Amino acid sequence: MQLSIDNKLQDELDDLMTRVDSIIYQNLKSDVVLINNLSTYIIKNGGKRLRPRLVLLSALLCDYQGDKHYLIAAIIEFIHTATLLHDDVVDESSLRRGAGTANQIWGNSAAILVGDFLYSRSFQMMVKTDSMAVMQILSHTTNIIAEGEVMQLLNINNCDITVAQYLATIKAKTSKLFESATELGASLANIPQKQQQNLGKFGNHLGTAFQLVDDILDYDIDNKKIGKNIGDDLSEGKPTLPLIYALQDCKKSSQDLIKKAIKEADIKYLDDILQILKDNNSLQKCQKLAKEQITLAISCLDGFSNDNQYKQSLINIASLSVSRTF
Repeated sequence: MQLSIDNKLQDELDDLMTRVDSIIYQNLKSDVVLINNLSTYIIKNGGKRLRPRLVLLSALLCDYQGDKHYLIAAIIEFIHTATLLHDDVVDESSLRRGAGTANQIWGNSAAILVGDFLYSRSFQMMVKTDSMAVMQILSHTTNIIAEGEVMQLLNINNCDITVAQYLATIKAKTSKLFESATELGASLANIPQKQQQNLGKFGNHLGTAFQLVDDILDYDIDNKKIGKNIGDDLSEGKPTLPLIYALQDCKKSSQDLIKKAIKEADIKYLDDILQILKDNNSLQKCQKLAKEQITLAISCLDGFSNDNQYKQSLINIASLSVSRTF
C-alpha cells in the first residue's frame, strides 16, 4: 500500500519519518545481542510505518509546533511491533510481509521475550514525553490491545461468534492503536477536546476498515502481494468476518462445512470455503462494511479546514486503505 499524498508532502513526510526511524534505532540498542538482532530484523521488515505516519499527520493537521510527535510516533511503532511478535507466536505464523517471522527464525521464546523488551522500552520512552496525558492514553491503549488479543484467543474455533462480537474484538486488538496514533497527534497541539476526540474516532474507524480488508485479503487466492499464506486465518481456526457472514447466509450443508473447517482449523477445506464465500458474496459484504467505516472516518474530519493539506492526506490514506491489495 503506497500512501496517496502529493509529492511535496510525501518528501516532507519522508524527512520526518527519517527522524522517527533514528529514534527507533537508538532505542533498539541493548547489551544483549539477541535483542539487537531480532528487534532490528522485525523493525526493518516493518512495512509502511502507517501508524507512526498517522501520528505525524495528525500533529501537523493541528499545527503542532514542537518535536514530541517524533518520539510518540516511535513509541507507537514499538507497541505495534511488540504485538506482531506476540501475535505470530500465538498464531504459529511462519510468514509475514513475505519474510520469515521472528519466531520461525529465533524460536517462540525469543520472540515473546523480545516483544516484552519492546513493550517495556516503549514505556521508558513514554516517560521522556513528560506528559501525563500521553501516558494515560498509551497505558490504556496497551491494556485494551491485550484484552483484544485474549478476546481473539477465546474466539478460536468458535462457530457461534456474532458480527458484533467480532467487531468488538478487532476494535480492541487493531483499531485502538490507530485511534491512539491520531488522538495523540492532536493531544500534543492542545486543540479543543471535541476535535481531539474526532481525530481519535477517525483512527478507530480507519483501523477497523484496515482489519476488515486484511480479513478479505486472507481469502484472496489471486493476490500474490499480501506477504503471507492464503488461508492463514482458516488454518488458525479464526472465524473472521467473511466466514461469519457466510454462516449467516449460506445453506445448511455449507454451514456445516464452515463450522467443521473452523473447529478443525484445517486448510484442506480452503477451496470449498472459497466457493461458499463467492456464492454468498461474503467478501463483498465485508468490503461494503469496510467502506462504511471509511465514510465514518472521513466524516470525523469535518471540523478541520478543507484547505489543510494534511487533512486531505488523511482522507486519501483512508480512501486507499479499502482498495489496497496487501
